[in-house]
Amino acid sequence: MASIPFDDRDGLIWYDGELVDWRDAKIHVLSHALHYASCVFEGERAYGGSIFKLTEHSQRLVDSAKTLDFEIPYSVAEIDAACIQALEANGIVDGYVRPVAWRGSEMMAVSAHDTKIHLAIATWPWPSYFSPEARLKGIRLKTAPWKRPSPESAPVHAKAAGLYMICTLSKHAVENEGYDDALMLDWRGQIAESTGANIFLVMGDGKLHTPTPDCFLDGITRRTVIDLARKRGIEVIERKIMPEELSKATEVFLTGTAAEVTPVGEIDEHRFTPGDITLALIEDYEKAVGKNTSGAASAAE
Repeated sequence: MASIPFDDRDGLIWYDGELVDWRDAKIHVLSHALHYASCVFEGERAYGGSIFKLTEHSQRLVDSAKTLDFEIPYSVAEIDAACIQALEANGIVDGYVRPVAWRGSEMMAVSAHDTKIHLAIATWPWPSYFSPEARLKGIRLKTAPWKRPSPESAPVHAKAAGLYMICTLSKHAVENEGYDDALMLDWRGQIAESTGANIFLVMGDGKLHTPTPDCFLDGITRRTVIDLARKRGIEVIERKIMPEELSKATEVFLTGTAAEVTPVGEIDEHRFTPGDITLALIEDYEKAVGKNTSGAASAAE
């Protein structure tokens, strides 16, 4: 499936209130979003025909749009319903859901007050973000050449398309050296996240440490895993974490809708082994979303 271009597939996409043929879901080349990054999106997973934490994702989409100074012309409840409609129309049971909202082509300038706001939702089957082999032993990361910007210089708490260009550049840079993903620091030199997932470290004290999300997304999966850890009695500490502290970590893992809970085996010169806490939280997360132990999805919550 990965080799099939995304503009040439069978299926239906929910587009501005109706289902259209997949190949007809197009925008104009002079759309404001293409030139000025006035676009927000979400990434969601369906397990057993149910989209995990759908309403939280729809609410974040609406909030991200407001941060970029536009209003999506659908309520959170209507976006929820549209996501479900797109999922069912394509017969997807276990897969990925991508809502995206953007400014249209009515104006071609930095100012964009009179542009039409569009919303589309696509869904498709999608396996694990990283290969099963990589996840089993832990993926390899290298520190990125780009850094997360200050909240004073970018809308860092919105899931905005423009913020991901440095992720693409960073991921390409480390993939060219054989790594799976990049570790991104922030403008202060503190550990932030990977290119598309939050990061957790089990330190020598047996506690779970994770960066404070003051310049990157406080991920929905991140919050889910924090709750699961606390239910197990694992203390979770949110704080600033410097790169040199990686030498004190015993386990490291990433969390995200695409990544789910993914062990990390290597960051630069540091090595880690997926341990009891990582493996327990993988199991807990799979139960929470409705996966069984073989990785196949069952009835979701």
